[in-house]
Formats: sequence, structure tokens, C-alpha cells
Amino acid sequence: MVQTRAIQARRIAVVFSSVVGAGTAALLGAGQSSQTANTAPRPRLFTEAQAASGETVYRQSCAACHGATLTGGTAPSLTGSRFETSWGDPRVTLADLFFIMRTTMPPRASNSVSALDHAAVFAYILKANGFPPGPSAVTPESPQLDREHLLAEGVRATARPAPPAFIPGAAGAAPATSGPDQATLTASARSTDWLFPAHDYSGTRFSPLQEINTTTAARLAPACVFQVGERDNFQTGPIVYNGTMYVTTMTSTIALDSATCRVKWRHAWTSRDDLGFQRNRGVALKDGRVIRGTPDGYLLALNADTGAQLWARQVAKPAEGETFTMAPMIFEDLVLIGPAGSENNVQGWVGAFRVSDGSSVWRFNTVPKPGEPGYETWKNPKGIPMGGGAVWTTFALDTDNGDLHVAVTNPAPDLPVHLRQGDNLYTNSIVVLDARTGKLRWHRQLVPNDSHDWDVTHATPMFSATVDGTRRRLVATAGKDGMLRALDRDTHRVLYETPVTTRENAETPVITTPLRACPGVLGGSQWNGPAYNPGTNLLYVPAVDWCATFSSFEQVRYIPGKLYMGGRNDLDPPARAQGWVTAVDASTGAVKWKYRSPRPMVAAVTTTAGNLLLTGELTGDFVVFDARSGDVLYRFNTGGPIGGGIVTYATGGRQYIAVASGSPSNFWVDRNPGAPTIVVFALPR
Repeated sequence: MVQTRAIQARRIAVVFSSVVGAGTAALLGAGQSSQTANTAPRPRLFTEAQAASGETVYRQSCAACHGATLTGGTAPSLTGSRFETSWGDPRVTLADLFFIMRTTMPPRASNSVSALDHAAVFAYILKANGFPPGPSAVTPESPQLDREHLLAEGVRATARPAPPAFIPGAAGAAPATSGPDQATLTASARSTDWLFPAHDYSGTRFSPLQEINTTTAARLAPACVFQVGERDNFQTGPIVYNGTMYVTTMTSTIALDSATCRVKWRHAWTSRDDLGFQRNRGVALKDGRVIRGTPDGYLLALNADTGAQLWARQVAKPAEGETFTMAPMIFEDLVLIGPAGSENNVQGWVGAFRVSDGSSVWRFNTVPKPGEPGYETWKNPKGIPMGGGAVWTTFALDTDNGDLHVAVTNPAPDLPVHLRQGDNLYTNSIVVLDARTGKLRWHRQLVPNDSHDWDVTHATPMFSATVDGTRRRLVATAGKDGMLRALDRDTHRVLYETPVTTRENAETPVITTPLRACPGVLGGSQWNGPAYNPGTNLLYVPAVDWCATFSSFEQVRYIPGKLYMGGRNDLDPPARAQGWVTAVDASTGAVKWKYRSPRPMVAAVTTTAGNLLLTGELTGDFVVFDARSGDVLYRFNTGGPIGGGIVTYATGGRQYIAVASGSPSNFWVDRNPGAPTIVVFALPR
């Protein structure tokens, strides 16, 4: 098997020459490079009319994500120094850039734009980056594309300095003297705070609070609102401790008064390297430190009381497609985290780092290297680059024995199993490691040789239930294949499998002939997983019901650091997408009730001792259900689609519910993205 990753791309900053016309220079905006006068003229690859047509198509199909002037929004910029850095690798040609654009854009709907329009948009992007028009239109067959690069040959170039490996805090910077300490975190299942993205080490998303219950929920009302003030993909899972709530955006970390929503402090991270996926799902908190990942591969530690930076260490490699989106976990003196980026062909891993300075303690390779167990499960008759095995949801931990439960996602290239053969361990598996050493204790692969990009996204919650008269230790798993599974943590056997969304052609591998299958690549359970209520003995699962048409390429094209799908995956029109919340008997897998939402369900589900289930919809509605029956008890529109965390906690003797609303990402928004906002609810006094 070829498991090599691209050597870190040579980073280049370039000054483009005066061939950039006045109109284009205005389009590029302040800070955009310009070609030096002594550089050879850029090739003329497109016509003026083609670029003008492309601008129209761009505004209709691309500007909502990449910005009206190509300078970026919730998706990366298509001009400027960051675009040059991203696509300036001398191994990457304009043909590669055009290939990625026409086979992946718009995301999961590339067939919605015609071949002529894709070429026109490409012409518009070339013009915006300093290429002059000429007599002939650009097409995928234009021979010059295989010879030309975004950065002109002979251009005066200087290598961008390598990002610092370690950034210390200011002199004298130290953690806060407040907690929570390890004993508090270990007892988090009984806490009236919300100390982890899924409440506790077991990931139950269950709170013992019951002031708000089936009798009182109808009287809920907003208590305070915090508008983040950034245009960002807002998927944060709030953490609440001792009256302070911690939320994140891609680069900001914010501490709020959890009763009034007033800002206590705000820290803005300045990126030092290429940016990966532009989203962040939260922080970890322990012993006066707030720790999170950044999109450019750093672990970042802040003082929990002031937001002062304690240290930052780059532990992931953005140039190799690695990025952090998940909230880390802290156990004893270890920060536990792994990178996202399977679609970029990362060589996945899970790692532990010292909480004091981010130094590495251990690493487990989720894509085995030569000589490691599991390497033999990757068959590669064509010798193509292969990888994947990223992680992007917070782990679960059994503090009694140190079992760390990890959900490992898909292999890459994602779709062409005729090229990527074998079971491909440890992708789409639950992997259980010794949290202190990283040693593999056991694993169970749930979607072997995946050809649909059906990540196993969650290895939570862990719980105990009576099965056939015997008390058993279980762990639930869910993923994008739309199945809820329960595994016995002692025998490692799957006890039941329950579909929680539509499944059609689910057992048919993707081939070069288009196949419509359900779920699609955005189906099933996304970044918010199941909740478990010990009082009802029910698991509650949010799910996306959105099918897609899949096809794989006969031969794949690997481009360092870029999407490596190996085929097309075009979603059904958004109007045909819906969502479900399914309540499942935790002992048997039997469905007890279902709720259908008119839009996909990607928000968190949270359950309480007050027999409530709390969640949110992409309609903008915060919804409270009777956890036993599924009856809707309360509904409130927050003004933006909900895709983030929903947590409940007690402050000053009063129970609150906080909802992360607005801008969950462009994949999930039709018209109104809303604005990232925290809305806090309570009972009136």
C-alpha cells in the first residue's frame, strides 16, 4: 500500500506584475499581490466574454460561501496570499485547480453547474488572479493547463517562514486558580454544570436537573442573548462551569456570564499557517486552563479566568491536510485529540499531549503504517495514495479503567473501492485505547471498505442497561450510514442495529455508473450524536435524511492537500432533505417514537431528569419534547438555523438552557444563514 503523504508544500508569497488590469486590481483588494514588472507575461487562457459570464455564474452559485469579491466568507478566499499559499505548490498545476473546482463545487452538487459554466467561473478566477484574457476559451482539455501554475515561473518569490512550533505565553502567564479539578471532572455525570461537549466523560448528554420539566417547560422564555459578531460556521458545543460559559468560533474563544450572557473575556487567535476546515466545536476545561484546537493545527491553552494565552503548540500539519475541528478532552495531565481531514487523504491519528505545554506523550495511527497491525487490510493494486481515518467528534472515557473510546471516520479516496480494496482498518471503527499509553485495547469495524463516505462519527454515549435480565456495560455508536448500534463493552459484540434514517441501496458499492443511495454523504448522524436518559432507558438520535447520487472515477487524481474523493457525490435537491429524532429502547434497539423535521437534524440533543429532550432545527426552532412520549412541549424560533450545542446547567440556584444558533455552515442553509448567537432560556421569576 502506498500511504505516503505529500511533503509539506513549499509556501510561497508572490508579487504579481502590472498585467493585472486596473479593474482586476480593484477586485483583488488591499493586500493582494501584484506581479513584478520583470516577470514573463502570464499565458492567455480564456476570453474576456468567458470571464464576464463566469462572474455572473459565480455570484449566483459561489459568492454565498467564497464572498462577493472572492475574498472569502465561510469558505476560503479565491484570491490573495492565502489562495496563493494554498495553491502555490509547484507540483500543483492549473489543471489540478480546475479539476477540483469542476468535480467538487458547489459542494456535493457539482452537477448542478454545467461544464460551460464551470469553465467560465474558472476563467473569472484566473482573471482575478492576474491572468489576462486571450482569443480562446478555456476548457478542461486546454493543453496549457497541465504546464501552467497559479504562480508564474520566474516570479520573484520568497519562502514563507515556517510557522513557529511553540509559542509561549506572556512572561508570568499561569493558569487560573479555579477548577474544575480531576475529581470534579470524574464526577461530571452528576454535575449541574456542563463540563464536556456531551456533559460528562461518558458522553451521555444527560443532566440531573429537573426544575424545567414536563410540567413547567411550556413557561420557558429567553433570559439573555449573545450575538457573537462574526460570520463563521457556528457549531460550538458550549461548556459551563461555575457561572461561566465558554464558546468558540473558528478562531475566537469567548467566556460569558452564563446567567446574563455578558462577555467576561474574548481571545482571538491569529493563524500562523494554512487553514483547514473552517469550524470549531468547543474547548476542554481543567485546573484553570481552557484548551482548544485551531484550524491551522495548534493546541492553544488560555487562562480560564482572563483568557490570557498560556502557550500554543503546533501538533498537526495543515500542509498535509490535517486540521482540528473537535473539542479536545482532558484527562489527568493529558490533552486527547486528533485531526480531521479524511477527504484530504490525511494519515489519521489520535494523540495525547501534556496539558502543561502541549508536548507529545503518545500517538496511535488510525491508518496503520508498514509493520503495524492492520496494514495488511489495505489492498492497493494500482499503487495510489491512500489514507483517511480522521476524527472530528469528542471521545468518551471510562475513568475506572482508562478506556478511551474513539470514533474513526472514512478512508480515502472516499468512493473508488475498486482501487482501494480490503477492510481498511481502522477506518469507520470504534477504537478503544488505553488513555494513558495509547495502546490498542480493542476495536470493532462497523463499515468495512466504505465506498459512500459513511463516517462512524460517534462512540458515545457509554451507559449500563439491563439486557435479557443481565446488567451490561454498553456503548452506542452512530454515523453517517444512518445506523444506531449498541456494543457490549466487555464482549465487544454488536447487540443491535437500528436504522434512524432512510436507507436505500445501502449495501451496493459505489461504482463508475451513477448510483442513487441513501443516506448521502451528508446523511445520518453528523457532529452531534446520541443522548442517553437512564430514567427512560432511551437513546435519542438526531439524523439527516438526504440521499445522493454517487459515482467513482475509473482512475483517481491525487492533488497534495486537496479533496481526494475519487468520484462525484451529488445530493438530492435541498427540498428533498429532511431530518429525524428517533427514540430507541437502549436495551433492545426497538424504536419507541420518532419526530420528523422538515429539514435535516444536525443540532445537539440533550435529555434531563425532568424527562425532557431538548434540540433545535434548521428552521431556527428550539424544541422541547416529552422524553417519554415525543410530544412537543415548547417551541421558540431563535432567528437562525440551529446546528450547535444545546446545554443545560444551574447558576445561582436557577436552571438555564443555552442554544447555539445561526450559521451552522453553508451545507445546511438554504436562504437565511442567521448570525452566530447564544440564546439562553429559563423559567420566569
